[in-house]
Amino acid sequence: MLFLLAAVNAKYIHSNPAVYSLRAYAGKESALYPKNQLQKQVQIAEYTINQNMQDILADIYSHKPDAVGFSCYIWNWTLVQELITELPKLLPDTDIWLGGPQVSYDGERILAKYPQVSGIMVGEGEATFRELLEIYAESEKAASADNSSAAEMQDGDSGSSLRDRFRSCAGLYLPSGPTQPRELIDMSSIPFLYENLELFSNRILYYETSRGCPYRCSYCLSSVDKSVRFRDISVVKKELQFFLDNQVKQVKFVDRTFNCRHEHVMEIWKYLKENDNGVTNFHFEITADILREEEIALLRQMRPGLVQLEIGVQSVNPATISAIQRVMNVDRLERTVAAIRQGNNIHQHLDLIAGLPFEDYESFGKSFDRVYRMRPQQLQLGFLKVLKGSAMERKAGEYGLCYLDRPPYEVLYTDWLSYEEVLRLKQIEEMVEIYYNSSQYTHTLPFLERAFDGPFAMFEAMALYFQEKGYFVNSPARVYRYELLLDFAGEKDGENLAVYRELLTFDLYLRENAKSRPVFAKDLKEYKKEIHDFYKKEEQDRAYLPDYEEYDWKQMEKMTHMEPFCYPVWDVEKLFEISGQKGNPETDFPQETFVLFDYKKRSPLTGEAETCPIKQERHG
Repeated sequence: MLFLLAAVNAKYIHSNPAVYSLRAYAGKESALYPKNQLQKQVQIAEYTINQNMQDILADIYSHKPDAVGFSCYIWNWTLVQELITELPKLLPDTDIWLGGPQVSYDGERILAKYPQVSGIMVGEGEATFRELLEIYAESEKAASADNSSAAEMQDGDSGSSLRDRFRSCAGLYLPSGPTQPRELIDMSSIPFLYENLELFSNRILYYETSRGCPYRCSYCLSSVDKSVRFRDISVVKKELQFFLDNQVKQVKFVDRTFNCRHEHVMEIWKYLKENDNGVTNFHFEITADILREEEIALLRQMRPGLVQLEIGVQSVNPATISAIQRVMNVDRLERTVAAIRQGNNIHQHLDLIAGLPFEDYESFGKSFDRVYRMRPQQLQLGFLKVLKGSAMERKAGEYGLCYLDRPPYEVLYTDWLSYEEVLRLKQIEEMVEIYYNSSQYTHTLPFLERAFDGPFAMFEAMALYFQEKGYFVNSPARVYRYELLLDFAGEKDGENLAVYRELLTFDLYLRENAKSRPVFAKDLKEYKKEIHDFYKKEEQDRAYLPDYEEYDWKQMEKMTHMEPFCYPVWDVEKLFEISGQKGNPETDFPQETFVLFDYKKRSPLTGEAETCPIKQERHG
């Protein structure tokens, strides 16, 4: 007997904890089966949605499984449907099972559409999958005793008894209807998934210490599971140490609201702080407005890059927050985000959702501006997805939600937001991704905002500019995006064009030691002697580059960068003060300054090079 668990991930760097959890739980010892005996019947195959369907089909065929189970999500359901349509043509005797959030709430319709599917594992699958394996194992034993093949049994009387035994397994939806609901699993009973890290080389690891969510947000399936269960903290610490000992690059906690229990949060964050290996990053989804002072104080003691936080704001419109059954104190959330930001050591990722009830275009713009001014490292502008089984799906008619019938079930328009406005927000989303979330324009954007009524108005104008120029059709290369932003800034705030040239030059060299000079940067030919003299002097006294002792001045010049600036572009506040002054920066602002960019020293939070102004005298 071979049961193949097939995971179709969104990207190669992702892993699928669900299938590994099913296999791990199948290996548990019981009165009838020694440890790992049933697990030997299970194999895992991982693919991505970017692979050719027929290539995936061929690989599944090569395993010749007796049964195959697909882990179904919003991002892979379209491809999975293609696979389960074609697979029976090649493997007619292979049972097909489905599981995951995409299929747990619509079993009757799915099985009616795909009669070739044996059944659906509903909700948590570990115990259900284990019991299914036992049923198959007992069937195989009976077939062996009868000296008949499993295939023969499925076609004869014994086969019907096998199907009858599926009816005894709780947590299934079968063609004959649902079986008994399964009790929620004890989180501490699930074995650790990552004993063999070779399987996860160069991939993100996902880890959970709790299931369920105390909140009832109507757009989220986590609200269906109303109980919150936690993994034993002693077990959690042991498993965290495994990640730390192996210097895993990143671990993403999939707990829906990680900080819903104070004691749990403190135990884990204290452990990470005390056992930090200087390498591993841990990602948490939290509710910021319930974060306590003690928790914030602990976060501010963390190594920069040890922890990153994802915070779902979604909207600041009170009517919207109420309609989606969300509990949130926006003022407190804002203060919490600011307190964390002051520590300059925690990456914060804030989310907004467009298309929610009572949120029109103007209201969304206000939500955007307020969240943007919280200055997260990333601002995710997403669009409402009306998920199967969610409370939002049940209220779609009441709210006038028109959305895609196929995954990702994304909203097209609502009673408050037209399709044209949704399209406009899509373009604004792209501008935010290119110019804000890339973290490549960290000094240019704050200065540019001053030319508009607010951040949303700035990105709205930027989107319109891109559309007029045709850049949404012909997406510009990365370096060219700097030039486009300069053109846009010149059109909207032309009197500060010289400032924008320097800001963009500064932002470019913060991220990389570009060998090809951008067209808007100064010509360095007239500065060559001063730059050479600096590095020759540095070779003697190592005042600014002590970490480059083994290198001569020419090597240091190649490995770092020096750039002259007329404006204090590294200090945006100071830049604001002098930007209103009129005149020619080449003649009227005599304090020209060289800035040294050290790429050996980068911020673990932003990836920006360390900078140092090293000279404040007029080049002449």
